[in-house]
Amino acid sequence: MRTAETLAALTRGCVECHSREDLKRKLESGRPLRVKLGVDPTSPDLHLGHTVVLNRLRAFQDEGHTAVLIIGDFTARVGDPSGRDSTRPALSEDQIKANAQTYKDQAMKVLDASRTETRWNSEWLEPFIAKELFQVLRRYTVGQLLQREDFSIRSKAGLPITLLEILYPLLQGYDSVAVKADVELGGSDQLFNLLMGRTLQKDRGQEPQVAMTFPLLVGLDGVKKMSKSYGNAISLTESARDMFGKVMSVSDELMRVYFELLTRRDIGEVKAMHPLEAKKSLAEELTARFHGAAAAAEERAFFENTFSKKARPNDVPLMDVKGASKLFWSQILVNLGLTESRKEAQRLISQGAVRKDDVPIVKDAPIGDAAGNGDHECLLKVGKHKFLKVRFLK
Repeated sequence: MRTAETLAALTRGCVECHSREDLKRKLESGRPLRVKLGVDPTSPDLHLGHTVVLNRLRAFQDEGHTAVLIIGDFTARVGDPSGRDSTRPALSEDQIKANAQTYKDQAMKVLDASRTETRWNSEWLEPFIAKELFQVLRRYTVGQLLQREDFSIRSKAGLPITLLEILYPLLQGYDSVAVKADVELGGSDQLFNLLMGRTLQKDRGQEPQVAMTFPLLVGLDGVKKMSKSYGNAISLTESARDMFGKVMSVSDELMRVYFELLTRRDIGEVKAMHPLEAKKSLAEELTARFHGAAAAAEERAFFENTFSKKARPNDVPLMDVKGASKLFWSQILVNLGLTESRKEAQRLISQGAVRKDDVPIVKDAPIGDAAGNGDHECLLKVGKHKFLKVRFLK
């Protein structure tokens, strides 16, 4: 039996596990477990933060268990209130369907598709709402649901909480009943919802699931959780060069967290490595996961030739920009594809990470005279790994 070793691998990085004894007992039963992860397709892209729980789900798959990936096409209409201080904007059904397909495609970059059961929770929640909701509502009080920390904070601040949001934990909990989950995984802000699943399963005569929560990955700024809206994310759809370079930009402290949550590497081995070598190893491993080993090796060589050897790349592309004098630098960077959003561009400018002809751009302002009075070519460098020749035209 490898129960102790397996338990350590499956709970790596785990914040809370209700309960570890239950998980050990389920593993020792010898039967394949049904391990649930629910995702609401509220945006089109996944980032490395999403892969924290996807990695754990893959670890269960590698031990012979069944991954049950629930696409919350129904709950996305409600909006998960977890960790939020305001109500999520409503999405159209077309947006939800498009996002859901993207979620599924990107999740399979981490999961083994042949061992993944993908379900859509409209399958059971639509009939549940029509036939059983009132019976369930009779058994749970508003007080129980308002015990959630995020609801409590919003209530004290006088911020609105919709009735749909109050119902959300019940809906997510019912997902566990519908798929007969043995284990459910989620972020650290999801504990209340996961425990609600245990409660509903008990009420239905099912064995309660094990609820396992994992940290919310901190983004590139080293402060806030990774989120595209914060401009601090590394998306799974990033180019190999951008992914490698962005990983290389994280702090040494954050790098060790990334190793623990995003890889299966031995942390003792990582600590024994020189920080720069460790970071390059991490960047290469993550880039290889989403772009292949050859692309990752190529990006490592590019990084080492460009930065370790202080060489400027020879293949810097040239782009023309017309009528730039009235545009802000942040808008220029977005238009050129050097950043995904103006917010990200502004953050990089404030950090001194945007340089024109090796001179830092210190303020996000209209570029004015920097565009020159006629044709003017310059070299823009964004962060440590993005170079672009730009010719400003009248």
